[in-house]
Amino acid sequence: MSGANCPCGSGRVLEACCGRFHAGAPAPDAETLMRSRYSAYVLELEDYLLATWHPATRPAALELDASPRPQWLGLAVKSHVLLDDSHATVEFDARYKLNGRALRLHETSRFEQVEGRWLYVGGEIRE
Repeated sequence: MSGANCPCGSGRVLEACCGRFHAGAPAPDAETLMRSRYSAYVLELEDYLLATWHPATRPAALELDASPRPQWLGLAVKSHVLLDDSHATVEFDARYKLNGRALRLHETSRFEQVEGRWLYVGGEIRE
């Protein structure tokens, strides 16, 4: 996938954008982590998604290969709010198709920084 645009919608190539976080670099803030996690869903990088999920809320597995698979279409970040030095929220819309039907995931995600790394804690799905 070398030279391909990053799925997060930044307009940059994957390697210069979310790919470096998938390779192990820590995300500098919660929004960047959320964008890299969206890209990981598109690319089906289950290990990365689990590694960036807070251990207190992390599932055992994600089953990204379950059928039917969503076709991810795009990401729009609505807000990124730093609550304090180690907590933040990111509100976003992720568009996708499932069984030919266009859908939208609107979520406000919670993140916590633990030992210098931002982690996904959970989220509230909104209508």
